[in-house]
Amino acid sequence: MEGKVEHKFDMKPHEQNLEEYGRLCRERTNKSMIKNRQIQVIDNDCGVHMRPMPGMVGLISSNTKEKKKTTPVKQPEMKRTRRDRGELEDIMFKLFERQPNWALKQLVQETDQPAQFLKEILNELCVYNKRGSNQGTYELKPEYKKSVDDTAAE
Repeated sequence: MEGKVEHKFDMKPHEQNLEEYGRLCRERTNKSMIKNRQIQVIDNDCGVHMRPMPGMVGLISSNTKEKKKTTPVKQPEMKRTRRDRGELEDIMFKLFERQPNWALKQLVQETDQPAQFLKEILNELCVYNKRGSNQGTYELKPEYKKSVDDTAAE
């Protein structure tokens, strides 16, 4: 911070009240150092004392920072159950017959499988496209593409 002092104002207590002023300052300092918190042991542990009373809901003040932290809470997703590995591989081949490139989110929605489990299978069956027009998608490995084409021809 920069600035220029144009007017200076110093203040001193009267000479006759100097001792009284010193005592007042010491009292203020001592009062500020005393903790006025109290600890109360609750015998009834059913939580009745923790609930807000019906008319007190609007009286509770909260900071805007706290409100900002609580708003971006995601809704809990349903746990997905793993299918049999062979069954899931068959489903994956059928999906790749329908469309050559898939994003992970799309595959999770289509198969309703956990993303981590799906990634394990995708690493075995597919190639992840890091560049190009199909960036961020999975594509079947060439050896599986041929076998899919052969089965479609039969």
